[in-house]
Amino acid sequence: MPENCSPLNAALCATEPTPPEDPAAPAPSVTVTLRDIASFIPAKPGNEMEPGGWAVEDLPANFVAEASAQVVSGTLLGRPADVRFTPVAFRWRHSDGGVVESGAPGETWAALGQREFTPTGTSHVYAESGEYTVTLEAVLRAEYRFGGSGWRSIAGTLAVAGDPQRVLVGEFDTVLTNGDCNANPSGPGC
Repeated sequence: MPENCSPLNAALCATEPTPPEDPAAPAPSVTVTLRDIASFIPAKPGNEMEPGGWAVEDLPANFVAEASAQVVSGTLLGRPADVRFTPVAFRWRHSDGGVVESGAPGETWAALGQREFTPTGTSHVYAESGEYTVTLEAVLRAEYRFGGSGWRSIAGTLAVAGDPQRVLVGEFDTVLTNGDCNANPSGPGC
C-alpha cells in the first residue's frame, strides 16, 4: 500500500475500508493517529494572570491555565465517535524569550496560600518595563471510542495554543507607608 494510505485517505489505498454494519461493533483493527482526528477540534485553553494584565519589573507574575478534559463528538473512520482530549502539560511562551513549562495548570496565589509577587511553578519575571505578550499552549493527550466502547489511546500529543495575552510591565515604587517594613512588616509595600 502507498505510504500515505489511511482510512481517511481511501483514494490512496488499494481498497476502501468497509465499516462494520453494527455501530456497537468493536472498533476496526486499525491504528488511529492524530492526523485521523484532525476534524475533532479541542477548545483553546484560557490563560489568567496575577496581577490582571500587568506585572512589576523584576517581580514574579503568576500565570494560571484554564483547560480541562473535554470530549468532542464527530465521525471517525466513517463511524460516529468521541475523542477525549486531556491536558498533560502546559507551556507559556513569553515575548521576552522566556518559556515556562509545567505539568500542572498553576494556581492563584490565594489558592497556594502565598503572598502576591512570590514565585510559583508557573510564574515569570520580566526584567524590563514594556509591553509583552504571553501565549499559553496546552499539551493534550487524545483517546477515542466508538459507540460508548472503552477509550483507546492515540500515540503522541498535540499542542493547542490560546489567544495571546497582553502584559504591561512597569516599575513600582512604594509611596505610602505606615512605618518601615522592619517595624511594620504587614504595612503597604512590605
